[in-house]
Amino acid sequence: MRALCYYGNEDVRIDNVPDPKIEDQRDIIIKVTSTAICGSDLHIYGGLMPTMEKGDILGHEFMGEVVEIGKDVKKFKKGDRVVIPFTIACGHCNYCDEDLFSLCDNSNPNEDLCKENLGHSISGLFGFSHMLGGFSGGQAEYVRVPYADVGPIKVPDSLSDDQALFLSDIFPTGYMGAENANIKKGDTVAVWGCGPVGQFAIQSAWMLGAKRVIAIDVVKERLDMAEKHGKAEVIRTVDADEVYSKLMEMTKGKGPDCCIDAVGAEAHGAEGFQKNLDASQPSALAQIFKSCKKAGNVSIPGVYLGKVKELPFGIAMNKSLNLKMGQTHMQHYLEPLLKKVVEGKIDPSFIITHRMKLEDAPEAYKKFRNKEDGCVKVVLTP
Repeated sequence: MRALCYYGNEDVRIDNVPDPKIEDQRDIIIKVTSTAICGSDLHIYGGLMPTMEKGDILGHEFMGEVVEIGKDVKKFKKGDRVVIPFTIACGHCNYCDEDLFSLCDNSNPNEDLCKENLGHSISGLFGFSHMLGGFSGGQAEYVRVPYADVGPIKVPDSLSDDQALFLSDIFPTGYMGAENANIKKGDTVAVWGCGPVGQFAIQSAWMLGAKRVIAIDVVKERLDMAEKHGKAEVIRTVDADEVYSKLMEMTKGKGPDCCIDAVGAEAHGAEGFQKNLDASQPSALAQIFKSCKKAGNVSIPGVYLGKVKELPFGIAMNKSLNLKMGQTHMQHYLEPLLKKVVEGKIDPSFIITHRMKLEDAPEAYKKFRNKEDGCVKVVLTP
């Protein structure tokens, strides 16, 4: 089959690789019909993700058609259209029992390697390093999906791939980011970073009762999308002093009730927030700590990979800020968010700006990384 493979910093290639096979009778094999490039894929592309190996197949946002089934799989049959969550979970460990699926004890076969880096093992992830399982990703023609009865969900015929695809990651991630901000009816919510996760955090904040949503970025296409589709007020600068001043003016000196960091350690773009692993200061979080109201809520769905330097943590402590963060507990959100799409409460396809063939994935990575041609989200078709 054809797949996008990693070969080093800013070096990804389409290769011929062996087709996946059933390795455990709880597996399914899917033929990929749609896959996407995620902002966190750029961490890998930019050389920031440890324990990657040459030839690893990338991608964790994908869906497709079931073509093979292990004999222990009860949930699916051949021909079913399914969307696959990017976190892999066993469904029966203590963490899965508590709906903390991204912390699964059993789905990461490289537990010791993960412990070396994180102190404990977390769940396996598709296409996201050997520390997180070494699972082949979805920017390919076919994918093996472990624990099939636990993670994937069937997509109704009434939904297109475009409407269902982002249930694989960015819609649930944005929703959990908003939920972790503990938004109450009438709250003012500020979202730093208007990439795909930020866009869905904005949409989700309204669903959870926000009275005002303020979006902060410097990329025109993202801010235009936040205004048009997210109905957000926007701040078109990421200068720390200007952002703080504008937020104080907009909230009469109080600060936002809830702040969401949808930036993280992004590894792309010269403009905007300071975005690299060795940044002298994590700009978005520093702004959030200063701007958030006293005893306010800070949610961090943005992915961080290692150390952050000169984080003004004393501000967060002295202002009694409440912090909550983590990889998305995907299996907890898939069914309820699928229901919102089916009921027409949201159409996630608004995020798509570019469509390209899988064969063009190396070019698509560059376009997405460089934000060329108004690129916010790329969907690839094998």
